[in-house]
Amino acid sequence: MRLHEYQAKEVFAEAGLPTPDAELAESTDEVLAAADSIGYPVAVKAQVHVGGRGKAGGIEIADSDDEVREAADSILGMDLKGYTVDRVLVEAAVDFVDELYVGVTMDRGEGKPVAMVSSEGGVNIEEVAEENPEAIAREHVDPAFGMHPYQARRAVYDAGVESDVAGDVAGVLSTLYDLWADSDAEDTEVNPVMVTSDREVVCADAVMNIDDDALFRHSDLAEMEEAAAEDDLEAKANEYGFDYVRLEGNVGIIGNGAGLVMTTLDLVDYYGGAPANFLDIGGGAKAERVANALDMVFADENVDSVVFNIFGGITRGDEVAQGINDAIAQFDELPKPIVVRLAGTNAEEGMEILNTDALDVEETLEGAVQRAVEHAGGESQ
Repeated sequence: MRLHEYQAKEVFAEAGLPTPDAELAESTDEVLAAADSIGYPVAVKAQVHVGGRGKAGGIEIADSDDEVREAADSILGMDLKGYTVDRVLVEAAVDFVDELYVGVTMDRGEGKPVAMVSSEGGVNIEEVAEENPEAIAREHVDPAFGMHPYQARRAVYDAGVESDVAGDVAGVLSTLYDLWADSDAEDTEVNPVMVTSDREVVCADAVMNIDDDALFRHSDLAEMEEAAAEDDLEAKANEYGFDYVRLEGNVGIIGNGAGLVMTTLDLVDYYGGAPANFLDIGGGAKAERVANALDMVFADENVDSVVFNIFGGITRGDEVAQGINDAIAQFDELPKPIVVRLAGTNAEEGMEILNTDALDVEETLEGAVQRAVEHAGGESQ
C-alpha cells in the first residue's frame, strides 16, 4: 500500500522528522486559504502516486495569490501520468542550499534491509544508481539488532554530507529505519532532504510504502488506504487478482510467473522498447484469466503492442494456447498487435493451435520481444 506524500509526512512528523508546514486542499479556494495561512512562498504539489511530478508539471512554487491561483487551476484536475489530480498539498517552500537523498528499503540480493544516503538528492535515485552508483552510500542492517547509531553516521560520512549537518541527517536516517521496521514498510525515503542556508535539515518529500500482507498489524496505516488512490487499471488488477505495476512505456507485457515477467521487461528494454506494465497472471492461464489480462492491457492508452511470455508447467501448453485462442475470440477486433511465446510442457502442440490469423507467434522469447518492440515503434536490434 502506497501512502500519499501528505499521509507519509503525517507519519514522519509524528515520528519526529522535520517537515514543512502544510495543508491539504481540494479546490482553488482551499489552496488560496492554505497559502494565506502558511505564508508565501509556498509549493503546490499534486498528490498522486507517481514519481517525477515536478518535471510533469505537478509541482509549482507560488509567491503571490495570483501565482497560487494559477498553480491550483493548472494542477487540480490535470492528468498526471494516467492519474487525475483531485487534491494538492500546499506547503511552505524551503529556501535550500543543498539537497540529499535518504532512504531505507530491502536489498533482496543481500537478504537484508539497506539504508542509503546520497549527496545527489532531488533527482530520480534510480538514475543515480545506474549512472553514478558510487554517489550512493549504502549500509546493510541486521534486522535482529536494528540500525546502530554508528551505521547511520558511517552512511552519512561515506555520502560526503557536510559535518555541521551530518548529525541531523544521521538522525533522519535512523528514524526512517525505525519506521521501516516498525511499520512493515517496503520503502521509507525522503528525496530531497533539504539543507537550508541556516543549516537546518528539512524533509521536503516523503515516501512510505507498506507491505499489504502486514496491514492487519497496522490498523492506523490501513485506514489511510483510499480507493481513489488507485487508477482504473490498478482497480482492475485488484478485481482480477493480478500482480500488476503500471509503467511508462508502450509495450504491454503479460506472463505467468514473476520471474518470466521480469525477464520480459528486461528484454524489452534491451531491444530498445519501453515496458508499459508488469502483469503476472499466475498459474492456470485459462481463457477467462487471459481475457481479463488483455482487457487490462488494452485499457492502457499508452500500449501499442502486447507480448505474452507463457510457460506451460502443470497447465499444459496446449491448454494455455486454447485459453489464449478463446480469449482473443471474445474480442470483435484486437485493438493492439499481440505476440506470443510459449514454452514448457506441450509447448509445440500449443504453438500449432494458436490462432496465427489474429496474433504473431515466435518460438523464442527474444524473437517475441523484438517483434513486439517493432510493432510498438521501438528500435529492435
